[in-house]
Amino acid sequence: MSQAIRQLVLVLGDQLGLDSPALAGLDPAHDRVLMIEAPGEARWVWSHKARIALFIAAMRHCRDALRERGLVVEYIGLEDSDEPTLVGRLAAQLQRLRPEGLCLLEPGEWRLQQDITAAAGEAGVPLRLIADPHFLCSRADFARWAGKYRKTEKSSLRMEYFYRDMRRRHRVLLDATDTDQPEGGQWNYDADNRKGYPKGGPGLIPPAAFFEPDALTRSALADVARLFADHPGSLEHFVWPVTREQALRALDAFIETRLVNFGDYQDAMWAGTPFGWHSLLASSLNLHLLDPREVIAAAEQAYRAGRAPLAGVEGFIRQILGWREFIRGVYWLDMPGMAEANHFGHHRALPRWFWSGDTRMACARDAIEQTLQYGYAHHIQRLMVTGLFALLAEIDPKQVAAWYLAVYVDAVEWAELPNVAGMALYADGGRFTSKPYVASGAYIQRMSNHCGGCAYAPDAKAAQGTGKPLCPYTVLYWNFLDRHEVELAANPRTALMARNVTRLDAAERERRRVAATALLVDLDTL
Repeated sequence: MSQAIRQLVLVLGDQLGLDSPALAGLDPAHDRVLMIEAPGEARWVWSHKARIALFIAAMRHCRDALRERGLVVEYIGLEDSDEPTLVGRLAAQLQRLRPEGLCLLEPGEWRLQQDITAAAGEAGVPLRLIADPHFLCSRADFARWAGKYRKTEKSSLRMEYFYRDMRRRHRVLLDATDTDQPEGGQWNYDADNRKGYPKGGPGLIPPAAFFEPDALTRSALADVARLFADHPGSLEHFVWPVTREQALRALDAFIETRLVNFGDYQDAMWAGTPFGWHSLLASSLNLHLLDPREVIAAAEQAYRAGRAPLAGVEGFIRQILGWREFIRGVYWLDMPGMAEANHFGHHRALPRWFWSGDTRMACARDAIEQTLQYGYAHHIQRLMVTGLFALLAEIDPKQVAAWYLAVYVDAVEWAELPNVAGMALYADGGRFTSKPYVASGAYIQRMSNHCGGCAYAPDAKAAQGTGKPLCPYTVLYWNFLDRHEVELAANPRTALMARNVTRLDAAERERRRVAATALLVDLDTL
């Protein structure tokens, strides 16, 4: 007769840290770890092959590492069950193993937490959720901060104030003589960052640390190629970290060779330059292969040692200690309503070229083609190219969010959905952003070299001089201003934009409306 299982610890695919408190104190004689590959998760959205492969390869490496530590791991592979969903496979294992209790770190995704809770309840197995110490601000702490903030400030949450609190709480980049004040006298160095590349191009950029797949990863790639052949994207350039050791090497390489110019060029775009000076660490952070504390500490140490400028280091740390923690907090504060938000009432279908890159708009083509090739695009390509187009073209926020969750290797819903619904699309009506992030083709021209070889002209003057049609971003930008003039005029951050459209006479406004309507009726042909 087999011995009863005392504790079954479920390790989810984005919780692969070997120091997880859910794994602490396990006795192999009485406790087991459960890991589940679920093909239904890859089809919840039509996931990029590289995204699927990253999760599967990293999970299999984690499984082997846990077994090397002497833990007993029940591992359910992609083809080990006819049940496609994670919760269905979990329910089957709860029935088979009959543990006295089920334990896991609190899931990152709202849907999974609801499903796992329901499965444990139906099986009659007590469930224990452990607060995830990977994050520097717990869900409960963020909710308390948000409640306190709303009592003293405006109703909309603002990351900047949260970030300052986090800097003080965790003693990061503070002045050595007055540890309540920021290093250098400023909390935010945006004004010193975010330049475009020189006219001659980005020049030589040190390569990021990429990794040749080992045998275990090659096996995962083969499984994904066979079982998800109809999914978008390529596996030919799969070079992402899938182990803790690889992730640490990627961190070291960024700090030593790329952090120095990250701040200056974090918003710059250049054709054929998919990675720029970016860290490429988000996937490792989101799978818990890296701890954000060690990433922040490494960046601050580089500044203290004189190896990277304060402005760039502050900008990088703000993305992790500020924005990453903030959007996770907002996600759990606002779900499930966040997933339904549609402030502007947009309902157009996502153009087919989002899945192929087959568009004449050079900026969108470059961002989408590299996304399909690598499963990666940096934050400005996401916000101010694909996201901007989706907002201006009135695409249904649910379709846009599903696309972002599907196509990026670093995509997990708690990070993706707030960035899309809140930041890119303003679908939540400004819950934590002060304005819609809208711009014309002139912004893309300023921050990239895409416009020079594009089929479209970024502005009316260039269109007259070249005979090219006017950039769809510019056409739809003016349409957005026209449609939302009253709301934009009432917001101090967008009032100037509204005045620009107010100055147009009736005939010119109608001409621009007609041009926008012609584009919007057939977005697939742009």
